[in-house]
Amino acid sequence: MRPVTSILLLALLAPAFALAQSQQHVAPPGVGNTPGQMPVLYDIQGVTSWSTLAKVKQVKVKNRILPEFSKDIAALNNQEIKVQGFMMPLEPGEKQKHFLISLVPQSCSFCLPAGPEGVVEVKSKTPVKYTLEPIIVSGKMEIMKDDPMGLYYRMNNATLASNK
Repeated sequence: MRPVTSILLLALLAPAFALAQSQQHVAPPGVGNTPGQMPVLYDIQGVTSWSTLAKVKQVKVKNRILPEFSKDIAALNNQEIKVQGFMMPLEPGEKQKHFLISLVPQSCSFCLPAGPEGVVEVKSKTPVKYTLEPIIVSGKMEIMKDDPMGLYYRMNNATLASNK
């Protein structure tokens, strides 16, 4: 990731710090919650799994590293899908219209908890209340081959489908 991109991403993630500091995380039933370990999300029928989203390779193209998506991922482009994960706010305030959803919960307010294959940028229709619990969002998936922020996935026009 380019240094300027890293700095911009850190600036976007700064609002998460205040929210994360004010809440304690306790995983709900059904989410792996072994003391001392990260909560684990289980696959849910009808929800795109993180193992599917991980089917991406990084390839060097003209002095740049770009994603090369599997056929499974390419088939998701412009499709309505659901994704389950943990919120990372990108805006100040309790309710978010623009946030990240990740495979694992945030452990550092200024760090991405996963690589670009483990994070989906979400732009929602209506604000979603920030929570440390896993959520399921539904929306139109956009596969990004050359995003300036280094992200691979964006969900547009998203709605909250469920709190886990």
